[in-house]
Amino acid sequence: MIDDHALLREVLREALEVEPDMVVVGDAASGASGIVPCQSEQPDVVLLDADIRGESVTETVHAIRTVSPMARVLIISMVDDPVLLRQLLDCGVRGYLIKSVSRTDVVSSIRAVCADDSRIVLHVSAEALSHIAAAANCSETLTKRELEILTLVSKAMSNRQISRRLAIAEGTVKRHLGTIFSKLGARTRLDAVSKAIASGIIRPAG
Repeated sequence: MIDDHALLREVLREALEVEPDMVVVGDAASGASGIVPCQSEQPDVVLLDADIRGESVTETVHAIRTVSPMARVLIISMVDDPVLLRQLLDCGVRGYLIKSVSRTDVVSSIRAVCADDSRIVLHVSAEALSHIAAAANCSETLTKRELEILTLVSKAMSNRQISRRLAIAEGTVKRHLGTIFSKLGARTRLDAVSKAIASGIIRPAG
């Protein structure tokens, strides 16, 4: 398990080690320090805190899956951010649990992903699930290039700036935007960005 709160790690360890079919092979306070034991121990499951300060949880997931490709990553988070949830599912995590879940939920989630390699476990709000469904529909409609352009639009970049950033013609940017507006049912750049953020396919510019 990887979490920057020592107390939570201790509580989780105690909760899991009483289970007859579970053994905690290691824990770490950060993603950076957790990579080495993931590589040496090759765990079946990694419980990963999504909220470790100063670290990108998506980068940590990629690193874990690189050194321990068979590990099933279960995210534990304080919030059910639908945009982050979507990104993490795209990274290949096998579950997302809010920290308010019970010990029984954690244990059953671990067993579920170990028993079925196609199983994904989500303990989140209904609102987050609805955002995920909407995001799936939108992301399947928009191409990778269109998502790229829409993300840059959300950062208040002009067509000229986008064309320079992506090394494409300004006219090509305009054509892509027209297609994006049509697919999202948007009339303006702001409307398109607002709908994309609401559906969870892009994150608010920050």
